[in-house]
Parts: sequence; C-alpha cells; structure tokens
Amino acid sequence: MVATTKTQEAAGRDGWSSRSGFILAAIGAAVGLGNLVRFPAEAAANGGGAFVLFYIFCIALIGLPVLLSETLIGRHGQASATRSVERMAAESGASKAWTGLAGLGVLSAFMILAFYCVIGGWVLYYVGIFVGDLFTSGVTGGALAGMSASDIESIFPTLLEQGGMMSILDAVFVAITLYFVARGVSGGIEKASVVLMPAFFLLLIGITVYGAFTGAFTETLAFLFSFDFTRLTGPVMLAAVGQAFFSLSLGVAGMITYGSYVARDVNLAKTSTTIALADTSVALIAGLCIFPIVLAAGLSSEGGMGLMFATLPHSFQSMPAGSVIGLAFFVMVGFAALTSSVSLMEVPTAWAVDRFGFARPIAAGTVAALALILGVASAYSFNALNDFHPLGFIPLFAGENLFTALDSVTAKLFMPIGALLTTIFVGWIAERRMIDAENGLRGGLDRFWFFLVRWLCPAALAAILIVGIFPDILGT
Repeated sequence: MVATTKTQEAAGRDGWSSRSGFILAAIGAAVGLGNLVRFPAEAAANGGGAFVLFYIFCIALIGLPVLLSETLIGRHGQASATRSVERMAAESGASKAWTGLAGLGVLSAFMILAFYCVIGGWVLYYVGIFVGDLFTSGVTGGALAGMSASDIESIFPTLLEQGGMMSILDAVFVAITLYFVARGVSGGIEKASVVLMPAFFLLLIGITVYGAFTGAFTETLAFLFSFDFTRLTGPVMLAAVGQAFFSLSLGVAGMITYGSYVARDVNLAKTSTTIALADTSVALIAGLCIFPIVLAAGLSSEGGMGLMFATLPHSFQSMPAGSVIGLAFFVMVGFAALTSSVSLMEVPTAWAVDRFGFARPIAAGTVAALALILGVASAYSFNALNDFHPLGFIPLFAGENLFTALDSVTAKLFMPIGALLTTIFVGWIAERRMIDAENGLRGGLDRFWFFLVRWLCPAALAAILIVGIFPDILGT
C-alpha cells in the first residue's frame, strides 16, 4: 500500500530535469558563507596544511557518508523530508517517531533562513555601495576613494544600527528567494542554480587569478598550507570535523528534500561525491581568493563577518580596479547566499505542501512571510532589541540576542542532533535492502560506507554536539 501510494504521488511530482541540474542545485545548497569566510580563517589559525589535510579526511569519512545518507532517504521516500523518513520507517517496521529527525531539520532550515536572509541583505547593501563606487572611482580606480580606513570599517557597524534599512534589505532578499522557490523545482530552483553556480565559479576563479598576480599569493600559500602538525591538537581536529559537517549544510533536511526530486537512474554515490568535492574545492579556492588581497594590504586575517564586511572592503581600496573587484566579490557572495537561501526555503515549503496540501506558491509565500517576520526581529536585535535575550535563562545562550541565538541553537543543537539521528536511522533502523538499493555503492565500498555510517559518523557527530553544549570540555 505504501509503495503504491508513493508511486502515484511521485508520478505527478516535480523533479530535477537532469543529473547536472541536481548537482548544481545541491552544490549551491552546500556552498555558502561558511566556505568563503570560515574555512580559510580556520585553516590559517589551526595549522595550515595539516588542518586542510585533516579536513579533507573528515569530508571523506564523515561529511560524505552523512550526505549520501540524507540523499538516499529522500530519493527512496519521493516526498518531503518528514514523509520520506516516515515511509522508510514504515517499510522497515520502525516507529513513526523517527520522523522527528526530519522535523528537526525542517525547523532548523526555517530558523537559519530567517537570519540568513538578513545576512543576504547585508551583501545586497555592499553590492549597492560598490555599484555607486564604480561610478565614482571608475573602472581602474581603487575602491572607496577618499574614505579613511576607519570610515570604511565603520560602514558595517553603522548598518547594524539601522534596523529599518536592514529590514528592507531582508525583505528584498526574501522576495528574490521566494521568486525561485515558488516557481518549482525544475522551473525555479534548478534554473536559478544552472545560471548562478557557473557564474559563481567564474567569479571565484577570476578574482583568485587576479589576486595571484596583484596580491600576496606566495605569502598566502605559506599562510594557508604550511604544515605544522604540532598544532593539530584535539580541539583543532574537532574544529575540522565541525567544519566538514557544517560546510556541507547537513542536518537541515536540505539534502533529504533535494534527494526526493532525484530520478531513479541517478547514482547517488557518484553525485554525492561530486557535490562534496565541489564544496571542498570552493573552500580551498576561497582562501586563495581572499587572503592574497587581505595580506597584500597588510590587514588582519581574522575570520568572521568582520573579514567580509570590514577588512575586505578596506583591502579593495588599494588595489588596481578595486571598485570592480569589490563589486564582483560581493556579487559572487550574493550568488552563494541566494542558492543557499533557496535550499533553506525549499525544505519547509516542501513540508507545507505535503503536510497541508498547499499549492507551492502559497506554501512558499507563507514560509517567506514567517521567515521575514522572524528576520526583521533578528535585524532589530542589533539595535532596538539588543537587550532582548530570548534564551538568557539557559547558560549556554546567556547574553545572546535573537540573531545569535537562532544561529547558536541550530549550529550547536538542532543540526548535530538531526544528523546524528539520521546516521542512527540509516545505520541501525532502516532495512538494509532499501539502503543497498539506493546508495549506488558496489563491492567493498558499500560495506565500508555502512561501517562509517554505523560507527564513525555517530561518534564524530556526538563529539560535535557535546563540545557545542560544553565548549570548555577540551579547553577551547
């Protein structure tokens, strides 16, 4: 009965028109601000090449197995994340309560969408600044001519004080995201990814090549890839595990949802490997893109939002054609942010379509409106609502405003728990015949992958969760 219902529902369901469309959309979902800012800074601060090697090791042995686990659940279920898990659980004779792992992912995706679109609004603001600067400074001039270093670095703090401006920018970014999600999988999400991701890669490579000739490229290679294994301590290795996990956007039911639109003739193991390789390549190239510019200007390489919204704009000032490069950089970041926000909105949208029978435009519009309300509140948490600490009664989140609380709850709790439950479900609960039929692995690889999902991945995800809750446990 379950199989019949599933076949009937899948027959009229939208999906990816091609394997390449799915891969580009999934890469777009995975590639985000964490790849462009967090990874290069983590690598530079934690042993350079030694950290990079261990990170790649973690991608292969932890990130990729979890990615494949999420994707195969979706492809088997051919429905929203919660219903896909429900179907696999029913066919395995397991409790319906396992749908909670996907429900937690749906909630995480919605919460991240709310504050992620605020960040997307920040990117739009800087795109506007550099568009205006291009007309002022010209194509060959440095960026932000006539402004002092303190003036440039004050742009971002000044923006954070303007709740109204950030709310407008947030609304614009939500509206752009809604446009693509409301148009469907093949007609909206896939078309956006097919255009935006190649453009993103062209801009990334172009700026990297520019930095190699005009920036401190040799110093960057030494900065990022010098091997210092003495710095590869327990906390550093755990940081690499966490970066591998968060870099692939696991634990938010995104890959379960995207996997549900994949045709039966697509080999999930091969496509998941391609997605992981592309995501890792972006992280590595991002370091070669950003740090030649920063180091050539003699500025701090400290990561975080300050690197993107304060340090880099200052770096573009002294560069030839800095206004053009600055504009290209923030357009590139905007593309990455948009493809990620589209995937985040798609998760609760697909859930609402399945759960309530809404038409896709109504479901997407409802999700967008709710995300905008929460996003506006989080935008004001930097100014008018700065003293509002929604989870202040919990020591782990004491002192955090709404924006940072949304980030912390999802990153420290919901995402690791969701991914941990996913590995337990796939490794121990779901029937092995279904897993083997979906994963696309043959020979000894399927047994090795199954071992990783059963043992190594849960242990690593449990460690991420424990350190997230008890950050001082390793002396970090």
